[in-house]
Amino acid sequence: MNTETTEAPAETKALDLKIDVKEKSACERHVTVTIPRSDIESYFSKQFDTLVPRAEVPGFRIGKAPRPIVEKKFRKQVADQVKGSLLMDSLTQISDDETFSAISEPDLDFQKVEIPDEGDLTYEFNIEVRPEFDLPKWKGLKLERPEKEFNDADVDAEIVGLGRRVSDLVPVDEAVAADDFIVCNITSTYDGEVVASAEEISIEVKDKLSFSDATIEDFGKLVIGKKAEDKVSTKVELSEFTDNEELAGKEVEIEIEILDVKRVEASTADAVAERIGMEVDKLRETLKGSMEHRLAYAQRQKVRDQISQMLTESADWELPPELLRRQSRRELERSVLEMQSSGFSEQEIVARENLLRKNILEKTATLLKEHFILERIAEEEKVEETQQDFEMEIARIAAQQNDSPRRVRAKLERNGQMDSLRNMIVEGKVIDLITENATFTATEFKEGEDNDQAAVEFFAGGEEVDIPVAQYAGGEEPAVPGLNDE
Repeated sequence: MNTETTEAPAETKALDLKIDVKEKSACERHVTVTIPRSDIESYFSKQFDTLVPRAEVPGFRIGKAPRPIVEKKFRKQVADQVKGSLLMDSLTQISDDETFSAISEPDLDFQKVEIPDEGDLTYEFNIEVRPEFDLPKWKGLKLERPEKEFNDADVDAEIVGLGRRVSDLVPVDEAVAADDFIVCNITSTYDGEVVASAEEISIEVKDKLSFSDATIEDFGKLVIGKKAEDKVSTKVELSEFTDNEELAGKEVEIEIEILDVKRVEASTADAVAERIGMEVDKLRETLKGSMEHRLAYAQRQKVRDQISQMLTESADWELPPELLRRQSRRELERSVLEMQSSGFSEQEIVARENLLRKNILEKTATLLKEHFILERIAEEEKVEETQQDFEMEIARIAAQQNDSPRRVRAKLERNGQMDSLRNMIVEGKVIDLITENATFTATEFKEGEDNDQAAVEFFAGGEEVDIPVAQYAGGEEPAVPGLNDE
């Protein structure tokens, strides 16, 4: 007998819930929900109203068995459907009543909730919420902003940098020198056990080498003067954001096996322009535009850092470690999207992303507090994202990556980054609103302060893995309208 029934009508009477919310921390609540017996029986009645006309009971024609017999025979099967409807409707009602502003799924184990034979149904869950706070003053802030007019000498230096990226690398049978490239194998070990490795990685020789979760501070000194087939080793301390949480903050041994030494061929502006298929004048114009994009990015970051500091200086809320770690991923995603939109090269993005990973949880605590404050301002000032905003940002990223907007959107959706893009758009609009109401002092723009380091995407603590979002202990989590929103 198939006991599956149709869902209850969308327009249902509100449940007479008893909700007890206890504050575990500024961003955590323990919620106890009690559903009265009258509501439970009402949901059973609705299910049987649909089931009785279709019930198959031995000795009776389909749909002709007396209701008491049907209810007795199928009560256990119907109970699962009633439980699901009660939980979904009660969670939705809690969200709609704005008992709290949820920022995650409830950690509710659906399988462990049972409807009692008698009395009320009570269930509990923990949930992360937006903290309650008084909105700080955000109008009339006094801020600094870097300014610069780019000249021909700046463009010449940019062409030199571009030339290094697009020119051929020529193998040399010489010792490693500064600004050479080495092709190498990298192995990371802890207590004699290999935890990570990468083969035939090309690395520019700079003072420092940043991995995704560690930095070799004396990389230049370590490899300069060495030759192909030489091996060098050093120890690095893994950051708190390493994917292997068991090794966070611990030292691992890094061995670098040099396979080849290569040097960049000297190139002129004409040679660089020819290599990328562009007239020299057009190349200079394009590079100047790219530099101006990066200046605009630096201005936004400088202004945002100041705004963040001013808005969060009194926000002393305790933030759950799991929330911080999960949000750290999203903050990195948002930062990368901003850099992609601002015209940074892939190498520059990797270097800056590695730099952001340092002390990322501490930084994320400030950024998450900033997010809550900007979100409140957005709500009060009715700042929202539009479809046009999404299209413009995706088109900008596509243009910088020389790709199509359709493919960029597909990639963002596939990687689950549309929420990060949405946050970037809304927060950007709020920052613009704050800056419109601020006064500025011009400061000198200094670019390339991190040019003393090379960067590679390599987790010295182990292979990168995705950190799962909070899920129900009972298995696949059902969608909960209103409680899924960040």
